[in-house]
Amino acid sequence: MIEATRIVHHRHGVPVYDYRSDQVTPPVSLLRFDRHAERGHRPHIHNFPVLLYVRSAGVVYVIAAGQVIEAAPPHRFESAVGVFFDPAALGDAGRAPWPAWRAHPLLFPFLHEHSGGVLELALPVERRPLWDSTIAAIEAELAQRQEGYRQAASAHLTLLLIDLARLAADVVGDLRRSGEPLLAEVFDVIDQRHTAPLSLRDVADAVGMTPGHLTTVVRRRTGRTVQAWITERRMTEARRLLAETDLPVGEIARRVGIPDAGYFTRLFRRNNDLSPRQWRAQPASLAR
Repeated sequence: MIEATRIVHHRHGVPVYDYRSDQVTPPVSLLRFDRHAERGHRPHIHNFPVLLYVRSAGVVYVIAAGQVIEAAPPHRFESAVGVFFDPAALGDAGRAPWPAWRAHPLLFPFLHEHSGGVLELALPVERRPLWDSTIAAIEAELAQRQEGYRQAASAHLTLLLIDLARLAADVVGDLRRSGEPLLAEVFDVIDQRHTAPLSLRDVADAVGMTPGHLTTVVRRRTGRTVQAWITERRMTEARRLLAETDLPVGEIARRVGIPDAGYFTRLFRRNNDLSPRQWRAQPASLAR
């Protein structure tokens, strides 16, 4: 991965990356690959959207967030460029790393469920100059870093995402019809209430559904349960507090809605392969 990303934990031995959200890291990052890049590919997961544009093949790969990417796309990486970005580049509706960004209409293509987490889209010849010039403009902004470069890079990114949404119109339409607005509401409830005791029934009551039906819908669309998403939100906040504050572990547990510090420690270890103190003691390059 690139410097703008960081490993935050492992899921069953597979590294999980987040995009850094700070004032130093640009909201968009580009990575140009050579033809041998695929040899170094390893399974990984990232909690943010990624595009891979292979100019020589006229193909755009939409790489889903949260899924294990088992293999590199089949085309060779010759003339390929990866576009990595913090969903927050699109404004408050695109917060990262928590998946509330799934509610943003321009990010719907990244919620696909294609095999291996990779959706391949053919890019018509007449649209390739737009992609070439827009990516070049982002690259120039990142290289020069003049006043307002973050806003300019985000504006160019938005143009790419608009064109991507049009390319993926069928995928986006299916997602709109299959319950994404409900998921956005579920994530919003969890986001607002994860600092206090929160159960599946609480979330179900808030969105006006039975717990059983809500479980079915969320599992079908995300592969995970509501309780797993509650835990993920709490772990995201716990990792942030461990990295950015000196608060005692017991206080961090309380702040993420888990009053029992012992249970919090066991849950954190189960989800991150390290205890809270071990995670905090990692070098900054790994823990932040």
